[in-house]
Amino acid sequence: MVISTNTSAQSAASLLMQSSSNLSQSLARLSSGSKITSPADDSAGLAVSMKLSAQIARTGAASNNVSNAISFNQTQDGYLQQVNSALTRMSELSVSAQDVTKTTSDRALYQQEFSTLGAYVNNVATQSFNGVSLFNGNTLNVTSDSEGNTFSNLGVNLGAASYTTATADDITSISGAQKALTDVKAAITQLASDRANIGSNEETLGYYKNQLSSLKNNLSAANSQITDVDVATESTNYAKQNILVQSGTAMLAQANAMPQTMLKLLA
Repeated sequence: MVISTNTSAQSAASLLMQSSSNLSQSLARLSSGSKITSPADDSAGLAVSMKLSAQIARTGAASNNVSNAISFNQTQDGYLQQVNSALTRMSELSVSAQDVTKTTSDRALYQQEFSTLGAYVNNVATQSFNGVSLFNGNTLNVTSDSEGNTFSNLGVNLGAASYTTATADDITSISGAQKALTDVKAAITQLASDRANIGSNEETLGYYKNQLSSLKNNLSAANSQITDVDVATESTNYAKQNILVQSGTAMLAQANAMPQTMLKLLA
C-alpha cells in the first residue's frame, strides 16, 4: 500500500462522479417530465421529436383554418335561409298581384313589399365574414392539412343575374307579375343549388376536421413515446442512483481513510 497514489480513492471518486451525474440527469427528467433534457440524451430521438412537434403545430393550424371555413359556410347558410324566406314571399306576392279582382292601387301595395324584400336580398349580397365577402361567388382554397394542400370551397354569388333579375321586377301589372313569378322561381332554384353546395362544403370540411383531429392525436402520442418520461420507471432509477451516490460517498470516505493505517507502521 502506498500513500502518494490512492487508487482506491480515485476509483471511488470516479464512480461517485458517474452516479452523481446519473442522479442529476434523473432528477432533471422527473422535474421536466421529458426523457430528453439535452441533445446528448437521445440525439436521434430529439431530431424525430422536433419534426413531429412541427407537424403537430402545423396540423393544429390547419384544423383552425378548417374550423373557420366551416363557420364561414354556416354564416352563409344562415343568411340564405332568410333569403329563401324573402324569395318565397316574393313569389307569393307575384301570384297575388295576378288576381284580376285587384286594382292598380292594390298591386302598388304588393309592389312596395316586393321591392323591400328585393332590396333585402340585394343587401345580403354585400355582407362579409371578417372582411371576406360571403356572396361574391369566389371559390376559397381552404388549407386542409399540415403540408398546405387545399380544399376548394365553392362560393355563392348573390349578385348573379338569376337573383338580380328577380329583385328588380315590377308587379304593378299582371304581365309584370307573371314575369316576376318566373324570375323568382328561377332565383329559388338557384338558391336551392347554392345551399346544396354550402351543405356539401360543410360536410367535406367536417371530414377534414375529424381527420386532422385524429392525426394530431396520433402524432402527439408518437411524440410522447419519444420525449415523455415514464415517471414510475424514472422514479425507480432515481432511487437507485440516490443510493449509489450515498454509498459512493461513504466508500470514498473509507478509501481516503485507508492511507492513515500506514502511519501505524511508523509507530
